[in-house]
Amino acid sequence: MTIRTILEFPNPVLRQKAKLITVFNEGLKELVKDMTETMYDAPGIGLAAPQIGECIQLIIVDVAKLEEEQEVMAMLNPRIIGHEGTQIDEEGCLSVIELTANVKRYKKVTVSFQDLEGEPREITAEDRFAVVLQHEIDHLHGILFIDHLSALKRTLYKKKVQKMLAEKKA
Repeated sequence: MTIRTILEFPNPVLRQKAKLITVFNEGLKELVKDMTETMYDAPGIGLAAPQIGECIQLIIVDVAKLEEEQEVMAMLNPRIIGHEGTQIDEEGCLSVIELTANVKRYKKVTVSFQDLEGEPREITAEDRFAVVLQHEIDHLHGILFIDHLSALKRTLYKKKVQKMLAEKKA
């Protein structure tokens, strides 16, 4: 297992649409192991493959019931096939550093996906878990949580990032 580098905004890879997974092999299982180690090291509760430069439709999410436990679910080619209600929850992102903000999302979602063997699965999630799924699935479409913010908040964040990047170069 290897801890991978998490790409940060404004890296253009984060804006690419991820490709469907059609081959289910050991390489994919190794990638999930790397993503798991990377996510927990960050620390985070979800990670999409594009965030580590792999533009494929793969997300992992922490589904442990207790905070001190670790249990990961890998979801390949996930799609939201149903949704209900709305909620506003605070979000952050391992690729969008130094920002958290309230984002409006569905309160309940049903997601179809494939497991690591390529078998079709379906899950219904509510509340915080629903938010995590929506956030990670967005990554597969080149969407970041800042895209859900007002134009003003987005502009202010982009200016902050430009300043941080300029300071790194100096």
